[in-house]
Amino acid sequence: MFDTVSAPKDLRRTPPARDQIPDTLEEAVERCSVYDGDGKLVEGDFSHDEALAHVRSTGSGWVWLGLLEPSQDQMMDIARAYDVHELIAEDAVTAHQRPKVERYDNQLFFVVRSISYRDHETVHDTKEIIETGEVQMIIGPDFIITIRHGKPSTIRAIRQVMKNAPEQCLLGPPVIAWMIADNLVDEYLRIAAELQSDVDELEDDVFDPEQAFAIEQIYTLKREILEMRHSIDPLAQAMRSLIESHRDIFSKPLRSYFRDVLDHELIAVDMVASLDERLTALIDAGVAMISIQQNEDMRKISALVGMVAPPTMIAGIYGMNFENMPELATHYGYFITLAVMAVCVLTMYVFMRRAKWL
Repeated sequence: MFDTVSAPKDLRRTPPARDQIPDTLEEAVERCSVYDGDGKLVEGDFSHDEALAHVRSTGSGWVWLGLLEPSQDQMMDIARAYDVHELIAEDAVTAHQRPKVERYDNQLFFVVRSISYRDHETVHDTKEIIETGEVQMIIGPDFIITIRHGKPSTIRAIRQVMKNAPEQCLLGPPVIAWMIADNLVDEYLRIAAELQSDVDELEDDVFDPEQAFAIEQIYTLKREILEMRHSIDPLAQAMRSLIESHRDIFSKPLRSYFRDVLDHELIAVDMVASLDERLTALIDAGVAMISIQQNEDMRKISALVGMVAPPTMIAGIYGMNFENMPELATHYGYFITLAVMAVCVLTMYVFMRRAKWL
């Protein structure tokens, strides 16, 4: 399997801010690359329509067109130039879609969700650590159009790998779909490992009697993991459909590569599902721990109230001020009464300590 993950870090593209989303089609085009029949990158700057015209005039090669969050009008212009099915064009503008594979004649629409993970110091700072994006791919006989929504994927790094490895380009436009899916799924595995560390830390806090924890933190982390599950779980079914139902578009080597990606995807799904189950069990354990702690607190309070009861009873008896109370005339009655109260309190304290109520 080709190494597309270890591309240099400085090759990764920083996403534009929301107020910098391109307004024109030319600005929306992130890349427009032409590969010839030998898999080599054709040097030169091509517009989106010039690139496709060049490929079709030579009768060999293919085009990789990358777009950043195109508007409806911009996507319709691309659809007319590349003869993209109108239903695909409509879906390509809409972000937040489920991972899926849809076919329209000889074109394939493939959606993969991207996941980004915000680094944080402790598990108590896990609010909104998962952010999702989307990469949509329109695969045709002589082109692939990638549409990026949200956080960047490793598309820029993939382009550099493609430039240095023309043998991969001989596999045609679907090789880009495989590389993107491979990179994104590998990122799933990395993020799942990071989340596992968060869950481990949270478990230590819950079961550490000296460590205070908030049950809300478990819910917060569970919400982040659920967001990731909703983004990655449907991809397995989509990739099975891609491998089994579209053999005329994906060659045998590519199907083998996609099976490897599917295997990694299933591992990531199992890891995230396991973390979700652990957090569910941790919520139950946390509630039980809170109940136990409350019971212990109530037992301590009850023990303290019980220790105060004998002195209160004695003081109440002698506070009735009846005339026929011979102890009232005792010279040392006050001190004897205090001593009896102290002995009662001390006796109950020793008993409760032995019973581990205090």
